[in-house]
Amino acid sequence: MPTAEKVIDALGTGRRKTSVARVRIRAGSGKLTINERELDDFFKVQQDRNAVVAPLDHAGVRNSVDVRILVHGGGSTGQAGACMQGIARALMKYDSDLSEKLREKSFLTRDARMKERKKPGLRGARRGTQFSKR
Repeated sequence: MPTAEKVIDALGTGRRKTSVARVRIRAGSGKLTINERELDDFFKVQQDRNAVVAPLDHAGVRNSVDVRILVHGGGSTGQAGACMQGIARALMKYDSDLSEKLREKSFLTRDARMKERKKPGLRGARRGTQFSKR
């Protein structure tokens, strides 16, 4: 039976606000695609781009792995945060020695802040109706 070379993929899921990112990492040359688009093409704001690549830079593997991300839901900031956590989780599965390095910058911690729900009788989560004297 011939031996086939196995391609090892590390998978990670990241969440932030209402965004969910599914991340796949494999050994490669540093290519990063998000929803089949380049990083600069997908995230227009520099802050979001920096957030996405932060775990890769901190772990020192940015040019040695290929990252493929599928993200949906929420806005650009939430999607960037979801991508960041997903990459960190996938890196931990890819190389378990990076766990401490990723934890020291809180890349593995889920940011649990969500939008507060609207309450009955109010115009928003907390804003009431405008007082009218007449």
